[in-house]
Amino acid sequence: MSQIGQYSRARIAITTAFVINGATVGAFYARVPDFKRQLDISNSALGVALLCIAVGVLIGLGFSGRQSAKRGSAPVTYYATYALGLSLLLVGPVFNYAALCFTFILFGACLSTQDVAMNSHAIVLEHEADKRYMSTFHATFSMGALGGGVIGGVFAQQKLSIMAQCVTLSALILVANFVVRSMFLPADLDKHAVEGKKKFKKPKIFLIVGLLGTCAAIGEGSAGDWGAILARDTFDATPFISTLPYICFSAAMVIGRLFGDRAASKYGPMNLIVGGGLIAGLGLGGGLLTGGIGGVIFGWLAAGIGLSIVIPMLFSQAGEIAKTRFDGQFAPSEGVAMVSGIAYFGFLVGPPTLGFLGDAIGLRWAMLVPAILALVMALGSRPIFANKR
Repeated sequence: MSQIGQYSRARIAITTAFVINGATVGAFYARVPDFKRQLDISNSALGVALLCIAVGVLIGLGFSGRQSAKRGSAPVTYYATYALGLSLLLVGPVFNYAALCFTFILFGACLSTQDVAMNSHAIVLEHEADKRYMSTFHATFSMGALGGGVIGGVFAQQKLSIMAQCVTLSALILVANFVVRSMFLPADLDKHAVEGKKKFKKPKIFLIVGLLGTCAAIGEGSAGDWGAILARDTFDATPFISTLPYICFSAAMVIGRLFGDRAASKYGPMNLIVGGGLIAGLGLGGGLLTGGIGGVIFGWLAAGIGLSIVIPMLFSQAGEIAKTRFDGQFAPSEGVAMVSGIAYFGFLVGPPTLGFLGDAIGLRWAMLVPAILALVMALGSRPIFANKR
């Protein structure tokens, strides 16, 4: 098989992994209000449960980075996708709060293990083909999230059980993953020796890139964790209408990411981060202050456009930095895992903090936090990138 054919097949396999990850997230977020109502829990209790997902995410991040470096990102992506599909069968039949928290930890671990591995394999393809693909891959993630959100909204509107949704989605994931099983690039392309490596101080650049990702992650996570609940509980939206803020957010993410690789080459990542942060912060803040379903939808639409390019650029840069500046010290997968771990701190602290703030001052006003952080990211990115070392 020619290299071009091999790269095309790998692109299909990686795209499938991104779509699966996105669809799983989108379908899950669409049913978060139903988890809350089914167990009759408060915003704070739901925030703690969502924190359990973030704990699982952090567990999976380090594991995936090490295993991808040791075994190659291809097999880790493949088997983690199977694990993600099977984890849905545990999330579906939850019957009490303790079971909800436990299954959320497992779900989060599977989700992040696949996430790091597929991003690492995307970096391998970028390096081997010498082309930019990361933003487009993240666009397919957002397409998956959009489709998953629609599926979840339809299931919720028809009053179909969470278990029925999880079984359906799990079956689709397992079949799709089986179809692309032989399309990944060889595992040897990104295997790195991880045993007995000489320890050295972690470069500050990964911390800096990760902190920028944290601001974006809180904005992304709040759209899914609280967007539907804000619409349903604060503005009395129907089950399907309450999914529209996240659906619009996901649609905006798709559009932004489809043009992301081209825009980054033309305008540079710095200008995209600054401009995107301003659009997200001002748009989301303005929508929340305006209020109503229209205001909420507009706010998350602006947030999606503004934040769309940030995370894929950060992951791609992390892999590039690891390969070009720290070759032999960090594998690209480990660089991605480090940046992801810091960025996902936003998912760790965001849900419970916003839940507690929501109970204290109202969820509508608590959602101003992601808007403010987007502005902080925009205003702080120039001095941060001016001193990368």
